[in-house]
Amino acid sequence: MNPLYDRLFAPHEGQATPFLMLPDGSEITHQAFLARAARFARVLTGLGLSPGDRVAVQVEKCPDALALYAAAVQAGLVFLPLNTAYTAAELGYFLADSGAALLIADPDRAGLAEVAGEARALFETLGPEATGTLPPLAALAPEGFAALPRKGDDLAAILYTSGTTGRAKGAMLTQRNLLSNAETLVEAWEVTGEDVLLHALPIFHTHGLFVATNTMLAAGGAMIFLPKFRTDQVLESLPRATMMMGVPTFYTRLLAEERFTMERAAHMRLFISGSAPLLAETHRAFTERTGQAILERYGMTELNMATSNPLAGERRPGTVGPPLPGIEAKVCNDAGEELPRGEIGMVEVRGPNVFAGYWGMPEKTAEEKRASGFFITGDLGQMSEDGYLTIVGRGKDLIISGGLNIYPKEVEELLDAAPGILESAVIGLPHPDLGEAPFAVLAGPPDLDTEAVAATLDGRLARFKQPRGWAVVDELPRNTMGKVQKAALRAEFKDAFST
Repeated sequence: MNPLYDRLFAPHEGQATPFLMLPDGSEITHQAFLARAARFARVLTGLGLSPGDRVAVQVEKCPDALALYAAAVQAGLVFLPLNTAYTAAELGYFLADSGAALLIADPDRAGLAEVAGEARALFETLGPEATGTLPPLAALAPEGFAALPRKGDDLAAILYTSGTTGRAKGAMLTQRNLLSNAETLVEAWEVTGEDVLLHALPIFHTHGLFVATNTMLAAGGAMIFLPKFRTDQVLESLPRATMMMGVPTFYTRLLAEERFTMERAAHMRLFISGSAPLLAETHRAFTERTGQAILERYGMTELNMATSNPLAGERRPGTVGPPLPGIEAKVCNDAGEELPRGEIGMVEVRGPNVFAGYWGMPEKTAEEKRASGFFITGDLGQMSEDGYLTIVGRGKDLIISGGLNIYPKEVEELLDAAPGILESAVIGLPHPDLGEAPFAVLAGPPDLDTEAVAATLDGRLARFKQPRGWAVVDELPRNTMGKVQKAALRAEFKDAFST
């Protein structure tokens, strides 16, 4: 028995209907996709990997990258997807921390062998050019593979999320976490085998890999599988789709196009937004343009999805809706006591979706996950009288830019070491395209060269984490306890990206 494979993948092994629709007009059926995954599973086990071993993957988005995920589930391996923007130094930490047995990366990343440590490294072509024929990794592998037995509490994946201290944390997701959430979303959003999801999200992130892909697998639907969000491709694909999952940036870019009309969106039954706050004005503008209200929901790496505006009912702008069925969400004080409706406090969540803990960090797990099972999200929220949750801020200074998480401390440590900088503060500011973007305030001499400072981050920090705006001040504002007042900085520079 392998619950995740048995429920999401096995029912489609003989299904000749399309699963992945590719930009070049070709299609991969469920049957063909799973045949490829089975060959990958044979290769992985043939390399000596056993259930519970971690396999790290840093490849560009493509069908075979997704097949590797299916293969890992089938072979009982713990899947470790990594952002393709991560540098070698960042990757080295993830591999060492997770104890990964294997790293699979694109050939142009062969230099990563130097940081692989004890992990065996394979550099294989898995991109679009490998779509028509099996890549070398699986070319000689026999067909067919019997899924290895696993239990619901066994780990299925580890996703790294940056820590406020600069040390990234590996969120451990079990088979039950992933399966329960997929089944819950199928029911909540009434997803069926007739649905076609427009998929333009990355698949190293919980949104594109688990929320989108697992949900469509559970329903037996299909996906228009785009490498990334390109406005022309999305506009061309919309008439063939019934659903789209995206980050707020997707919707602001569509609204900026005159070609995005009510007629072009008429075939769609559901637009879903998450991974970053959706501005209420974007919600209203989208409804005016298309006649459809975006469904905003709330989740994170440690939770998958926790709340959602209703499919049938009011989709309230500025809120992320009530808790999903079987999931509890409450707004609490520091002691974990639920506050009266309408008061602002820390959002805590409990349910089968909540992760097992942080890999190798029992103390950190105990800090953020109560004995009662409630996870302390770090987000500040407000619950309405009728149970709609509104996220009003983040207690951990997390920046979400284009749907990707950025923790300021990681950036600040590198900036503070740069010549001429006394200290730094990195804050998230409203951005017209990304929703939010990192902005660095540097304490230093008035003639400090911010371009030179920015250059020190190249090759040491993923591009999406690097500040998009800069300011130089004599000193950073502090309270009587000596803590930097980031709220004051956000207020002072709030319009930095709007001019």
